[in-house]
Amino acid sequence: MAAALSSRFLKTVRSSRWGSASSIYQNGMMRYSSTVPSDSDTHDDFKPTQKVPSGSTDSLKDLVENDVKENPVMIYMKGIPEAPQCGFSSLAVRVLQQYNVPVGARNILEDPELKNAVKSFSHWPTFPQIFIKGEFIGGSDIILNMHKEGELEEKLKDVSTNQKSQ
Repeated sequence: MAAALSSRFLKTVRSSRWGSASSIYQNGMMRYSSTVPSDSDTHDDFKPTQKVPSGSTDSLKDLVENDVKENPVMIYMKGIPEAPQCGFSSLAVRVLQQYNVPVGARNILEDPELKNAVKSFSHWPTFPQIFIKGEFIGGSDIILNMHKEGELEEKLKDVSTNQKSQ
């Protein structure tokens, strides 16, 4: 019964004006969609916007450099700290939260150009990517290992909660 209802729902979503079903319903869970139908009734306030300047890789490179410089702890992740969209990003956030430090974050899923700019900046292909005091540290596996060994506490000891975070 549940399978039949699920199948009927997916057929309805696929044939609706909402865009592709894969952007709405993935792996058995509802997901937010960034696609907007060509609908003249859609108000500009509800259309997706570029959160990161596009068109120039120099400006994206500058954005990443600025993020890393301005934030004592910076994470480029899938999702946001309050709602990670990948297990590795979730793990990295949980480990960093143990230290009660301000964490700047950017969601790389919002802009493929940003994702590529971060990869180019760090020379590292996977996400999340964590920077501490301007230094590229690595991903969730590195952070977890540093946490277990006590190295992360040492690295974060002079990062206070009153420093700027995004």
